[in-house]
Amino acid sequence: MSMSSPPPSPSLSQSLWDAAYAPLISATESHPFLVSMVDGTLDLASFRYYVVQDALYLVDFADCLRRLGDRMLKEGTGSDAEEAGRRLRRLATGAEEDEKELHRSFFKQWNIDATGVEPMPNTLLYTSYMIRVVATRPIEEGLAVLLPCYWVYMHVGKCMLALREKLGDATKRPTQFDAWIDMYGGEEFEREVKEYIAIVDAVAKDADSATLRRMEEHFAMSCKLEHMFWDQAQDMMRWPEFAPTGTR
Repeated sequence: MSMSSPPPSPSLSQSLWDAAYAPLISATESHPFLVSMVDGTLDLASFRYYVVQDALYLVDFADCLRRLGDRMLKEGTGSDAEEAGRRLRRLATGAEEDEKELHRSFFKQWNIDATGVEPMPNTLLYTSYMIRVVATRPIEEGLAVLLPCYWVYMHVGKCMLALREKLGDATKRPTQFDAWIDMYGGEEFEREVKEYIAIVDAVAKDADSATLRRMEEHFAMSCKLEHMFWDQAQDMMRWPEFAPTGTR
């Protein structure tokens, strides 16, 4: 009887993804907001709402990447840490310039901007959570909390590309929807995602079991918050009105 080699263990990042896929990510694949973008039935007002809130989110996301890069350069040891710090800084610039350029192009078409717009509840919930983790927890946990923003977006982008191809040219949608799908389902964004995944795996390769458990918790929470971000856009969520009920 021949003995076959055991299959290779999944990478650290892949193990985070695998743990979150069935309960969380698989549901996001078919989120009504995303599906209706592809089939052309999404209300453009909901998409505009989403783009504005996402622009606000990206400011904090880029800041978190830069903070992690700075921490790697200050706290890390060896040439690998220095390289990871520089790469994180470059990714922060990419989030500010490449992703926000898409948003700015939409703003120009719509003659709007995000100046003075307040973050809605789920935007604030998500950004507050990731900022807290990045600022107060070990670097490995900070890397994990940002990973779903990259990976989930790439994944749903690929799913949306496949659905768009399946529906064919007969299905019409606003050009902004196609531009969004093309960006997040595209090869350039995929390269950024793979670069970030490689950073996570390299930096956390010697993490102890307690750190790995917390990384998994942060990854799962950010997956939930990604889904809730699209829930918010679907419903065009607003802050409640607070009116006095009486005087004493």
